Amino acid sequence: MVEFKLVIADPKTGKSYKHEVKGTEASKLVGMKLGEKLNGDLIGLAGYEFEITGGSDYCGFPMRKDLDGIDRKKIYTVKSVGIKKVKKGERLRKMVCGNTIHARISQVNLKILKYGKSPLAGAEGKEEKKEEKKTESKEEKKGEVKAEKKEEKKEEKKTEIKEEHKEEKKNKENQLG
Repeated sequence: MVEFKLVIADPKTGKSYKHEVKGTEASKLVGMKLGEKLNGDLIGLAGYEFEITGGSDYCGFPMRKDLDGIDRKKIYTVKSVGIKKVKKGERLRKMVCGNTIHARISQVNLKILKYGKSPLAGAEGKEEKKEEKKTESKEEKKGEVKAEKKEEKKEEKKTEIKEEHKEEKKNKENQLG
C-alpha cells in the first residue's frame, strides 16, 4: 500500500499544513514530477490546485528537479537542495533523489496555487490550536508558580532584614541605657 505525507504550503499566510494520503489517492501521485500542477480532487481536497515543489524519499534524501527518474545519485553541486553554504569555488558531492514521485517517496511538498471553498486547517488546525493553548497554559502556570516563589522569598528576606534592624536597635538602646 502506497502512503505519502503531504506538506502543503500556503503562500498567503506563510503556514504549512500536513495531510496524509493512502491507497488509491496516493497511487494517483505516483509518476508525477516536480513542478507539475496537481488538482486537489485527486487527494481529497476539492477546489484546490497545487504545484509539486519537492519531497524526500524514505531515507530522507531530497528530491531534485533537474535529475530525471526515480534513482538516487551522488552529484557534484555548488548550490542547491540540501546544501547550506559552500565556499567560493568549492563543490560538494551530495546524494539526491530523482524528480519523479514513486512508491518509496515518503514526503511530498506542495504549494497552493488555487484555493478551494473549505479551509485547509479544518479539524487538524483546531487540534493544533487546542494543543498550543494547553502548552501555553502550562507554561503560564509554571511562570506564575515561579513568580509566587520569588515573591515569597523577597518577603522572607524583608522580614529577616526588619528583624535584624529591630535587634540592632535593642542592642544600641541597651548599650546607651
